[in-house]
Amino acid sequence: MEALLYLIPIALFLGATGLAAFVWALRSGQFEDLDGAAHRILFDDDDPLPDPAKGAGEAEEPVKTAKKNGK
Repeated sequence: MEALLYLIPIALFLGATGLAAFVWALRSGQFEDLDGAAHRILFDDDDPLPDPAKGAGEAEEPVKTAKKNGK
């Protein structure tokens, strides 16, 4: 029973630490772009990412890349 005097505060401290880390991650925007990492793996590393604000310029990037690679 004496062990509970130590284990309960330690468990509460670890739980509060986990909750604080979750709230920090939520406020810092860690969960805003859940699909971005899955889509970035499909792009080549040499190609710049398309600018979503640009919109119409996305079609020109693959042509430039194909010419650069000799295709």
